[in-house]
Amino acid sequence: MSAYTSAVVRCAGYSAAALDAALKEALGAIGGLAWVRPGMKIAVKANLAAPKAPEFAVCTDPAAVSALCRMLVERGADVTVGDSPAGLFSTASLERTYAQTGYLAIRETGAKLNLDCGQYEAVFPEAKVARRFTRTAWLRDADAVIDFAKLKTHGMMGLTGAVKNLYGTVPGTIKLEYHYLHANHAEFADMLVDLCEYTKPRLSIIDAVVAMDGNGPTSGRPRKANAIVAALSPHDADIVACAMMGIEPLEIPTVERAAARGLVEPDLSKLALYGDPAAFAIPDCERMPRLEIAAVKNARGVSLSFMRMLMKRRPVAVKDLCVGCAECARLCPADAIEMKKKLPVIDRGKCIRCFCCQEFCPKGAMRVHRTLVAKLLNR
Repeated sequence: MSAYTSAVVRCAGYSAAALDAALKEALGAIGGLAWVRPGMKIAVKANLAAPKAPEFAVCTDPAAVSALCRMLVERGADVTVGDSPAGLFSTASLERTYAQTGYLAIRETGAKLNLDCGQYEAVFPEAKVARRFTRTAWLRDADAVIDFAKLKTHGMMGLTGAVKNLYGTVPGTIKLEYHYLHANHAEFADMLVDLCEYTKPRLSIIDAVVAMDGNGPTSGRPRKANAIVAALSPHDADIVACAMMGIEPLEIPTVERAAARGLVEPDLSKLALYGDPAAFAIPDCERMPRLEIAAVKNARGVSLSFMRMLMKRRPVAVKDLCVGCAECARLCPADAIEMKKKLPVIDRGKCIRCFCCQEFCPKGAMRVHRTLVAKLLNR
């Protein structure tokens, strides 16, 4: 039995040789793949947030997924790769996404790409907020799920890592319903932790060879980190990811809620970690600011309401980038966006700050706006 439960190792690029070596080192450090049995059905849950090519660093890189699939297929596993991207969850949309992201090449490894768009209702009595939720059917009969995330910033949750990646176990537009049902950011984070605990991935891996900072998770800047992260717990994987991006772990709502339940130790020094995240730190990482800072948390009554108003982030459209496609209005779970003169106008009273518009804008025209007070206090 390995002394380590998480690992971060160097991977200088997306060549097959580099990826094979990095995955073998990282997975070997935390116990390897001896648990994989011939005929075992393994679902590899990738991040396919948007149908964009690998150079944009939006999705788990297809070369990295292929390298993992080769290792699993060699051990006799029946491997299926998939995700539930935003929008319509259909066979045609999945095929387009696989084609545009370079994922069709994964079939050459012997792994399958999921085309099952069915769903089922899951019951999780131990959940904090999501005791019943809808799941994608392709995961139902899997003997094991491997969570293969992409390291990115996120407008609402601050970080897209191993825990947030499992939101893709919810089908298509149903994710928008959950945004509306759990509009409070802490409650939404609790819901994500519930999904994570229900899924219980056998392994969590993060592609951090090229990460994303800035206007993530779909329109940020690709940043080389040259690393692969692997862990037995998705929560531990996210602690390592935070260290690489210079984020205090408890600033990430999913980490904070998981720590409150005793599911993770947010102190990096207390992890059984192979490797040093500092060696792969992203210099001058442009990250999302903390959702609540001490000034807000310590306020009371009218003062609290006033401080929250001053600190509240919100989505705004960049007119020079907007093409008037109205995708933001179509996908807004709160119906808070109206198109006027081919530009989106956001009703602040209705907006729940889920940042779906920012995440799904195909042109990156939606940005996270912070007030001057928030900018000064988060410097």
